[in-house]
Amino acid sequence: MKDTEGKTSIVRTAILVDGGFYRKRASHLWGQKTAEARASEMYNYCLAHLRDKYEQRCLYRIFYYDCPPIGKAVYNPLTKRNVFFNKSPTYTWTLEFFEQLKTKRKLALRLGELSEVTAAYNLKPDVTKALLAGKIQLSDLTENDVVFHVEQKGVDMKIGLDIASMAYKKQVDQIILIAGDSDFVPAAKLARREGVDFILDPMWATIKDSLFEHIDGLKSQWGKK
Repeated sequence: MKDTEGKTSIVRTAILVDGGFYRKRASHLWGQKTAEARASEMYNYCLAHLRDKYEQRCLYRIFYYDCPPIGKAVYNPLTKRNVFFNKSPTYTWTLEFFEQLKTKRKLALRLGELSEVTAAYNLKPDVTKALLAGKIQLSDLTENDVVFHVEQKGVDMKIGLDIASMAYKKQVDQIILIAGDSDFVPAAKLARREGVDFILDPMWATIKDSLFEHIDGLKSQWGKK
């Protein structure tokens, strides 16, 4: 990007990461890793966005949004046992992952929370459909037929507020959002109206055609393995 005098101008870039989305896609693309390795991978993945042959990007900050793991015991009605999540490897891994992120330069950890009230084991949709259709009976159900569900609180709101704040305050010229759904669209539209270049990185995931009209660019880093 060049200014009116033909000189290359510096583009102030903020990188926002939907943590739950990133961890799921990273595991799919590059396999399971230790908390330390995944944190370094995520950080380097973000920094790769700064290397662009068309403009000189300068990192404003990386914002990472996620929720602490649930630590309560949840009753599984199928096995008739409590599952103690605070004793699970995932619980320990996630906390260590967050600690590793805190050590990274220019990275802000923005945490919401999980709604423990809604935490429950539910039948998978296809299993429920088969049960209601009489294709299977209650006695046929196995542990693989239920899935744990818990809702995030505050993550989408934090992403939207940060985008709006940076846009209104003219703190950045460009926002790169690593995410995969359409929840960000209202915030993206606001940022673009304020003159912010808005780029989406879905990490090679397929996005809806309708999303293209609300972003200025689409770019996933690194090759799929």
